[in-house]
Amino acid sequence: MKINSIGLDIKKSEELGKELNTLLANFQTYYQNLRGIHWNIKGKRFFDLHVKFEELYTDANMKVDMIAERILTLGVVPEHTFEDYIKISKVPVGKNITRDEEAIRLIVDSLSQLLVIERGILDASDEAGDEGTNSMMSDFISEQEKTVWMMKAWLAEDI
Repeated sequence: MKINSIGLDIKKSEELGKELNTLLANFQTYYQNLRGIHWNIKGKRFFDLHVKFEELYTDANMKVDMIAERILTLGVVPEHTFEDYIKISKVPVGKNITRDEEAIRLIVDSLSQLLVIERGILDASDEAGDEGTNSMMSDFISEQEKTVWMMKAWLAEDI
């Protein structure tokens, strides 16, 4: 077993980097969705939602950077083109969404997909002894679970 400079198995680090690249592509789609609904939301809840969507896309933008930097830390090159993202992203693409409920539903659906990917990475990083990735995924998961709960409450739906 070959170890990299941060003490992790090189092969496992490469596998985690690939999984993180999948997460990166999905986060980029989620981020762009948030920008779109921020720009295009209409209706009586515009002022509240416009601000909330900005908060969410600012957070998503920070997470995109964190994911890419973690990929680099593991010795892998982060995907960085829309062509690459489109090939591997599973997060639904929201186009021309202007209605509040449709926007919130897109956020819930997107976060649900991200959570599935993150839980897979959490398991893989635990198996690899990669505390850095593990910790990041744990933080992302707990934040996103709360956001899903809040969005579902806004929709008047059970979690």
